[in-house]
Amino acid sequence: MFWTATFTRYFVARAVSVFGDAMLTVAAALAVGQVYGATGVGVVLAAWMVPFLGFILFGGVFADRIGARPLMLGADVIRTVAQAVVAVAFFTGTPSLWLLVVCSAVSGTAAAMFQPGVNGIVPQVSTDPHRANATIRMANAVAELLGPAVAGVLFGFFGAGPVYAVDAATFAISALCLAGLRVDKVSRAANSTLADLRDGWHEFRSRTWIWSVILVWVFFGVFLFGPLIPLGAVLVSEGLGAPAYGWMQSAVGAGTILGGLAALRLKAQRPLAAGAVVLFGFMLLPLAIALHTGLPVLLMAAAVNGFAWAFWSIQWQTSVQTQVPPDVLNRVTSYEVLGSTGSLPIGQALAGPVAAAAGAERVLGTSVVVGVLGCAALLLIPAVRGLRRAGEADYSAGNAAASVPPPAAGRSDAAGSAAARRVRRGDR
Repeated sequence: MFWTATFTRYFVARAVSVFGDAMLTVAAALAVGQVYGATGVGVVLAAWMVPFLGFILFGGVFADRIGARPLMLGADVIRTVAQAVVAVAFFTGTPSLWLLVVCSAVSGTAAAMFQPGVNGIVPQVSTDPHRANATIRMANAVAELLGPAVAGVLFGFFGAGPVYAVDAATFAISALCLAGLRVDKVSRAANSTLADLRDGWHEFRSRTWIWSVILVWVFFGVFLFGPLIPLGAVLVSEGLGAPAYGWMQSAVGAGTILGGLAALRLKAQRPLAAGAVVLFGFMLLPLAIALHTGLPVLLMAAAVNGFAWAFWSIQWQTSVQTQVPPDVLNRVTSYEVLGSTGSLPIGQALAGPVAAAAGAERVLGTSVVVGVLGCAALLLIPAVRGLRRAGEADYSAGNAAASVPPPAAGRSDAAGSAAARRVRRGDR
């Protein structure tokens, strides 16, 4: 049965956590911007991103060592406290910038502990990771749509304090749901942190299909994902008005839900190849923005953009979860997250200056070209194009192999997980 009590708890935890994350960005932009201006917003957001990127690898190590659930639970508790402190500070007056920076850094560090387990725990709470990922992705799309809207309404009517209070409550709800999960801990031998990092890197780089995708994502972060939001917001708002940008984001969310539904129904035998083909549609949005199309065309492009992104994301997450042995999954995920998000701030930082020199339309035109070339590269890489969906039998066998007692003292973790790796080697 798909909707078990365990999966339902995790589903709610993920949905409210994403809702809180979506609120957090708007809360920082509105509340911090009102007091300390754009510079303050940039400093607070950077204070979140820097520790997130700096500690994400350690989050993978600790999740593999003590289990994803307790680490995610602890991260939610810490984020609840951090956001509650900011809420109290706004209720009682004007918080100092240093307090906002410290709480943002604490939240970013906690997020680094939380994120690797997002992949690792799905196979433990569902017997069908593909359907689980599709269902969660659709719920996340709704949360990402509602989060900013709720934050904006709360701020407009009640101020910053209630926004941060509700944000803290979402992390508390997520923590309660995670506390109720009953999942088996994947057994593995204990190693030093450095050895665990080294083993995680070996597992990451030994799978060509993983590092090839992440390498493409590094270029996407700089040339596609980074410029799209800041330049898209400016061009759409100036050309069609601020409400048009909101409608565009809603169309992206609607497309994301449809993409999740499509992925729920379709289990491609070559998931990454299918995802890469659909991902070409992502480039329609920057193209429409760069060409200054009318609102109807822009909304259609935005819907296709969301559809393509959701479909690809589900194929990718399911492939990682079912092709990587459970005892190293969190560490591999941490390298994946670091590689795929590390270049994003570079693209965001360069977008404005480059657009000022060359024109925003040319920058987004370059984004389209890079996106098309990246998707073509994915299809040309044999390890990516040829990766096949893990069968249910292989998936179950892999979990069983990873759940055996740890090896005798003196054997390495790599040797102890050999059984699981023989079942599902991916691309070695």
